[in-house]
Amino acid sequence: MPDAHAPRARRESAEDETHLGDAEAGLTVGRTAELVGVSVRTLHHWDALGLVCPSARTWAGYRLYGRADIARLQQVLVYRELGMSLERIGDLLDAPEADVAEQLRSQHDLLADRIARLQAMKSAVEQMMEVEDMDKNLTPEQQAEVLGTDWNPEWHREAEQRWGDTEEWARSEARKAQMDRSDWDRVKQDAEALEADLAAAKRRGVAPGSAEANALAQRHRESIGQWFEATHAKHVLIARGYTEDPRFREHYDSREAGLAAWLREVIEADARANGVDPETAEWE
Repeated sequence: MPDAHAPRARRESAEDETHLGDAEAGLTVGRTAELVGVSVRTLHHWDALGLVCPSARTWAGYRLYGRADIARLQQVLVYRELGMSLERIGDLLDAPEADVAEQLRSQHDLLADRIARLQAMKSAVEQMMEVEDMDKNLTPEQQAEVLGTDWNPEWHREAEQRWGDTEEWARSEARKAQMDRSDWDRVKQDAEALEADLAAAKRRGVAPGSAEANALAQRHRESIGQWFEATHAKHVLIARGYTEDPRFREHYDSREAGLAAWLREVIEADARANGVDPETAEWE
């Protein structure tokens, strides 16, 4: 089927190629379409509707869009972005009592509302993406593969049953949800380095409460702090499990005989130095 706009389009193409008109007189249809981001056919359609008509002509009779025409085009584009019909836009722009400044304020408010809605939609999509990404993160079994044979995936399920409704558990799981294989490799390396330093200090007879022991206690507390806020009081309560839970005791003592009890003493001494009485410590 022949294109009804073809002769007109060819004329505009020829006009653009010969660069008829100048910036002061106005812009050609093709240049205007490029500037405002619509097609030449769209401009022809709006012209036919009387919505935005070029107000100037070249010496050869080709149409040119002046500054006021470009401004009107921008207003049309804003209203179209807001979902208004062309008929409604024309009524707004051509109203006898039309106040340009008021129209601009109205457009600004409408755009602000649309941006707010789009931001809310963007946040919702990002949350959906995070949920999707969580499905791709390491399972407890995969974490065990990275952390080594000392780690039992059952410990994760046991901890969830005990602490699953706490804020600390939620923060820890949120942090894990963002981690990939390289992050877990780093966690393993950091833990092994810390435990090696703890075992070496125990062998050298470093006394709990000494500057070196307190520094190690701080490193240990910070290793817990990567999952949730670990206060000195929480640190003390966690350290009790190192001697009271045979699995923790075996884990540390396998690195150095008596390390679990020594580490608990180190953590409690550091807590006292920071104003926390291990005997009355509470989870806070």
